Amino acid sequence: MTRPLPGAAVTPGGLPATTTATYVFAVCRGCDPAALTGLAGQTAGAPVRLLRFGSLEAVVQDVPAEMFGEEALRERLANRAELEHCARAHHAVVAAAAGRAPTLPLPLATLYLSDERARAALCEDEGRFRSVMGRIAGRVEWGVKVYAAPGRPERTGPRATATATAPTTTTLTAAAPPETASAARTTTRPGHAYLDRARGARRAREERQEAGLNAAASVDRALRDIAVAGRRLRSHDTGVTGAGRVQLLNAAYLVDEGREADLTRAVERLRTSPGCERVELEVTGPWVPYSFVDGGDLDADQ
Repeated sequence: MTRPLPGAAVTPGGLPATTTATYVFAVCRGCDPAALTGLAGQTAGAPVRLLRFGSLEAVVQDVPAEMFGEEALRERLANRAELEHCARAHHAVVAAAAGRAPTLPLPLATLYLSDERARAALCEDEGRFRSVMGRIAGRVEWGVKVYAAPGRPERTGPRATATATAPTTTTLTAAAPPETASAARTTTRPGHAYLDRARGARRAREERQEAGLNAAASVDRALRDIAVAGRRLRSHDTGVTGAGRVQLLNAAYLVDEGREADLTRAVERLRTSPGCERVELEVTGPWVPYSFVDGGDLDADQ
């Protein structure tokens, strides 16, 4: 999903159960209607079609209002399986249109009460749509994620302390001076060994984190040299990435069609470059430029 263009999305609630709503997938220019033939879209039995407005077209479908009203939609999208189904259906239509014409994807669940309301609202944003389409036409999005490479776990609990201190034993004799005996007893106190070990483990974690962040910054700089624009997205927590997979960078890059090989070669070089041995790179794409449709706060736009 992407953030909506201002004024582009309307999600009405309380629609009569007998009506349909107009679901808008994307805005395009000069799309061949045949590209949409046979697409399932968001509901069975209703064709995906083009709705003309001004000099552009919207890719739309009639959907049952009782399934896409505000409350019903909120409940459906709270279900992970339903959300994934809707997102995949949305993307399939957007990708089909983008394969034939310059296409600007709209957010998931962009809905209007009717074709007439959709046309009126979209016409208000026609200038904005044309500007964005001019920027993303002939370009694709690549996603790049950087994760901290799994490190060797440090053991700082009591068992680790016992293991560490077991070999350090000192036998005191009656002839030993009092200050020597005191020093010897101090070196064998488990509490001190545990604290030293904990401090060392913390320093090691901090050093790995700093090295990982530096590597992620190097990846970002290198790919921005190839991309037309780049955007840092919100990093996912381990609830999404999986236990132990710490995400250091979640970014999208807008790349001219024809430069995909340059980007993939750069990623391969980065994987073996000094400083990147402690991170893992994940690359996905090419995608329709979902992350660049608003263009209001790009991290870089050349």
